[in-house]
Amino acid sequence: MRSEAAAQLGGLEMFASAGKGRGLRARQRFAVGELLLSCPAYVAVLTVSERGSHCDGCFARKEGLSKCGRCKQAFYCNVECQKEDWPMHKLECASMCTFGQNWHPSETVRLTARILAKQKTHPERTQSERLLAVKEFESHLDKLDNEKRELIQNDIAALHHFYSKHLDYPDNAALVVLFAQVNCNGFTIEDEELSHLGSAIFPDVALMNHSCCPNVIVTYKGTLAEVRAVREIEPGEEIFSSYIDLLYPTEDRNDRLRDSYFFSCDCRECTTKEKDKQKLEICKLNDPPSAETVKDMIRYARNVIEEFRRAKHYKYILCLTLTPLVELLEICELSLDKMGAVFEDSNVYMLHMMYQAMGVCLYVQDWEGALCYGQKIIRPYSKHYPSYSLNVASMWLKLGRLYMALKNRTAGVKALKRAIAIMEVAHGKDHPYISEIKKELEDH
Repeated sequence: MRSEAAAQLGGLEMFASAGKGRGLRARQRFAVGELLLSCPAYVAVLTVSERGSHCDGCFARKEGLSKCGRCKQAFYCNVECQKEDWPMHKLECASMCTFGQNWHPSETVRLTARILAKQKTHPERTQSERLLAVKEFESHLDKLDNEKRELIQNDIAALHHFYSKHLDYPDNAALVVLFAQVNCNGFTIEDEELSHLGSAIFPDVALMNHSCCPNVIVTYKGTLAEVRAVREIEPGEEIFSSYIDLLYPTEDRNDRLRDSYFFSCDCRECTTKEKDKQKLEICKLNDPPSAETVKDMIRYARNVIEEFRRAKHYKYILCLTLTPLVELLEICELSLDKMGAVFEDSNVYMLHMMYQAMGVCLYVQDWEGALCYGQKIIRPYSKHYPSYSLNVASMWLKLGRLYMALKNRTAGVKALKRAIAIMEVAHGKDHPYISEIKKELEDH
């Protein structure tokens, strides 16, 4: 058993949270925007689509990156970044050369391979595990259904297939536990517009429990996770982050939490459901839709969202051919027309489809179409999301850049400044993303 002192870190401590298992608690007061915790990644993998624009080692976004001389698929800032990443990259380098275009392990498989390699070379606790070790992660193994177990077995098969030369494998049962731990405790690293950059393991950050009323937010500086307060925190308060997108109503949020993390949330927002009526706003008509009609439309909306989520998982949505994108935009527009007969534009299901449509417009460089959707989204986003939401900041940022591209500098400056105001709290005033946005303002 670790001593009490060993379970403390600066102004934080690990403790037994009633009904939640382990948790993280403040030992001092933290002001809004104050940094509580920095945690380097135990392991991280850059998503394949960002290779060439970001360093595979430190995730820095730069031009003129140097490629690996062997596989020619990994890119680095300099020799130092390449050397530092080599113990991890060597797991994939020869395999990528061998398999060529047929090399396609999932990010979960890539992350798990790196954990196995790291545990062999660094059996002692690392700087990422000052409070919680990877081996101490919860797996929820007893809660896995047959479908989830089958997916894990598929990942184990892929691990053996793509990494057979460089790894010493534990037995199958131990691999099932490890994959279950990664699924529950992995983090998605995103850029300032919430575009996916990669996946990582941050053990100390994983110690935080979930709330739909979080008091901290997790952001990333390369492969470093930073946790900052988004409201004042008093000594003795538990530290809560959010594991999920908070846009959706209570039932949807808890469905997602149960499916991915095997618990239901009992925070104030989930108990009172006070935002649900606004989030599910119905059209104000002389002859309002019946309760059954509303229920059917909610069911339809949830099914459409689930179809989109699955499509994204299997990488169908952002296929690099134009036809699927055109079809996708048509699906969005048809869904918006159908739901619009019952839902107000501020309804979260309408906002979801507008966001998808905006993404397609951005991808095909239809700036005016994207701007039109973004203008409809931003105000309801500001109402539905908590203060200092990254979703709101990223939408202001997208709008600002669209205004600038369409030569509306006044609106662009206003939108970018709104993004900066949120990001200075969430990311810290010295974050490179903020410097980049300020330079955009100067250049325009």
